Amino acid sequence: MPNDHLHENLKDIIDAARRSSGITRQLLAFARRQTIDPKVIDLNETVERILKMLRRLIGEDIDFSWQPSSGLWPVKMDPSQLDQLLSNLLINARAAIEGVGRVTIETDNVAFDEAYCDDHADFVPGDFVLLAVSDDGCGMDRDTLDNIFEPFFTTKAVGQGTGLGLSTVYGIVKQNDGVINVYSEPDKGTTFKIYLPRHGREAAVITAKDQENVPVSQGETVLIVEDETSLLELTRRFLDRLGCTVLEASTPARAMDLARDHKGKIHLLITDVVMPEMNGKDLAERLQALYPDLRVLFMSGYTANVIAHRAVLNEGVHFMQKPFFIRDLAVKVRKALDG
Repeated sequence: MPNDHLHENLKDIIDAARRSSGITRQLLAFARRQTIDPKVIDLNETVERILKMLRRLIGEDIDFSWQPSSGLWPVKMDPSQLDQLLSNLLINARAAIEGVGRVTIETDNVAFDEAYCDDHADFVPGDFVLLAVSDDGCGMDRDTLDNIFEPFFTTKAVGQGTGLGLSTVYGIVKQNDGVINVYSEPDKGTTFKIYLPRHGREAAVITAKDQENVPVSQGETVLIVEDETSLLELTRRFLDRLGCTVLEASTPARAMDLARDHKGKIHLLITDVVMPEMNGKDLAERLQALYPDLRVLFMSGYTANVIAHRAVLNEGVHFMQKPFFIRDLAVKVRKALDG
């Protein structure tokens, strides 16, 4: 009978077996030993098909935005792994949002050059397809970011999660020779960027020779403001190669001090959009009060769609998305200075 104790015990055993099976599958994904059946897929079509089934994970309180890029390159991976990957990222995004919020999923084509990869150990030169999942939830601090891909690491209460969701995502990405990058600030949301290798064409590696036609500086002074030390240093080195005179600051307060003390003209401000003390837009306005002719180039690890939705920047401003490499920076800097 369904009501007797034996039935309940058997049900508990079956439920436990299913949970164990799921955990085993996640651990295999993290260890990159999961059995897979890769196929050449159009990421836009596959993601759209999966999202029709996964929208219920987000809930009615969440504003969902799907932003596929046209002309997307093909990738080769098991569609069921893409399902796992998106499910875990959407569950993570939903958990980060209290009440109403927004989740944005985007795709794009991206190429990395040798100069960029020299400074980023996980990246290799070539063509990749980007899948970005962003939320405007609680965000993460540096300590959390350093541990999110560790198996069984979780910020949830006991019994509310296994801590295997993001480690599963990491394992799937690595099993498919991809790279995953996370950008987050406390109370500012999170963006996961996954780069999967382009299939069906040998990667067109951008070499040092291709840099010969990169626009160079005409001796302009550039002030960089970036709270991530490694990216601040990388951007400074790139600008040095372009021939710029560089002032650098890790906080908006330091940037204001440098601007007040500087003898001479500052031609361009390159600033992160989201920073702890104040956002890049407010900083730019304060600096332009000191230097009325100051040009501004904003940058962010969040995607342009996410930044635009939050109305942090006005339409038509100069914007550069992280990660970037020297060709991107050179072109954006020249355009901002000339425009």
